[in-house]
Amino acid sequence: MTAMLAAYVLGTPDPPALADFYRALLGWEEVERSPEWVRLRPLESARPGLSFQLEPDHTPPTWPHRPGTQQMQAHLDVQVDDLEAETERACALGATPEEHQPLKDVRILRDPHGHLVCLFLPGA
Repeated sequence: MTAMLAAYVLGTPDPPALADFYRALLGWEEVERSPEWVRLRPLESARPGLSFQLEPDHTPPTWPHRPGTQQMQAHLDVQVDDLEAETERACALGATPEEHQPLKDVRILRDPHGHLVCLFLPGA
């Protein structure tokens, strides 16, 4: 049997809006859209992609984790060439920087719906 990761899926109360953020951030193309589901993919390949599904009661995770709060189950790592410029661009698109930044060459941000995204430099 051959297995291949097809997509990573984020739950969100507004799939089209969150997909628009990531399409602009990553420069990916949209291949499917409805009010409940949106799928993006890199321009150079069909997989893996990034999808967004409707979860009306989505609760963003707490960062850093504290007992009794919503636990982070995953986050996205996005490699960039210029950490400061890409952090500014992501924030202009709607991301917000986290107060807790434990690594010098990584910026921890929240996307517009509260998912954690780490921008990092090659080698970090």
